[in-house]
Amino acid sequence: MASPRDVSAAEIESLAIGAWILGTGGGGSPYLALLNMRRLYRDGVVVRLMDPTDLADDDLVAIVSNMGAPLVGQERLTDPRTIERAVRMMEEYLNRRFTAVMSLEIGGGNSIQPFMAAAMLGLPVVDGDCMGRAFPEAQMTSFAIHDLPMYPLTLADVRDNAVIVARAQSWKWMERLSRTACVAVGSIAGTCKAPRTGKEVKECGILYTTSKAMRLGQAVQAARREHRDPVQAVIDTERGLRLFTGKVQDVARRATEGFLRGTAALEGLDADRGHTFSLAFQNEFAVGWLDGAPRVTTPDLICVLDTVSGDAIGTETLRYGQRVTVVALPAAPILLTPKGLEHVGPRAFGYDLDFRSVFA
Repeated sequence: MASPRDVSAAEIESLAIGAWILGTGGGGSPYLALLNMRRLYRDGVVVRLMDPTDLADDDLVAIVSNMGAPLVGQERLTDPRTIERAVRMMEEYLNRRFTAVMSLEIGGGNSIQPFMAAAMLGLPVVDGDCMGRAFPEAQMTSFAIHDLPMYPLTLADVRDNAVIVARAQSWKWMERLSRTACVAVGSIAGTCKAPRTGKEVKECGILYTTSKAMRLGQAVQAARREHRDPVQAVIDTERGLRLFTGKVQDVARRATEGFLRGTAALEGLDADRGHTFSLAFQNEFAVGWLDGAPRVTTPDLICVLDTVSGDAIGTETLRYGQRVTVVALPAAPILLTPKGLEHVGPRAFGYDLDFRSVFA
């Protein structure tokens, strides 16, 4: 059994870039979490990354994430103590100690939440998550697709409010109950989801996504240094597909029910001049239409990147006039199964569309 390895400060910078791309517009901007990690590392903290296959079957893993509307997360500074408190509450409630922490979603700032928790708790981070991207709702995970239990859940905010959801009748009910609490505390909170055993993580998690996000970030950084096209570097690294290049013409969004919902319209540039592309999102980009016809839908990853820098653009940071490239990246295989599509296909978001992968 290998021991967990130290993660360098440079790798956390790369993780932030790669996870923001994998976040498909959501997961919250990693920037504020990254500032926290820079400070912790300056203070001498080093977080370790653990191979999921090194977990013992009966180890207990804390699954952590921020919950809420990305727009609010941009305005309220992230405090590592909030996510630490959610984990400590869960340990007290279970009367058991965690062996490691793991990301709920590798997308955006939620890729860095487990590192902040790990820094405060002195635990390693498991290399994996349960989405392989970001999704807005609790039932949109590989753990839910595998019918694992959805409770208990702990939720903490910056004001010292704390909520425990002891039971829920279903994953959708867990989403509803925890989202209601989240909205009540201002639409942003740190959460520790239902604890997972080492066996459940190994059998039902989406593994090695943390190192995947780091590699993706490193590919973008290398392309910038060498004056190559960083968007092409993303496509090459992840075997993705370029769908559209244009500029943002219009954005309509609103924070509602603890989500950021809205649409964006793009006008084509270069090879796409004369064409239009429109996007719909619920925290994350869910559907893209080319000239009015559906071109790409969840669970394929719909990533909007700055055409020049290759940086991801979140649904809360889309602005009029930005020059962007829309890229599709392949989803984790579990999301593409019939059961997976029930949880994360276009109909799960309220779109009467059949899923057809752009990679099919």
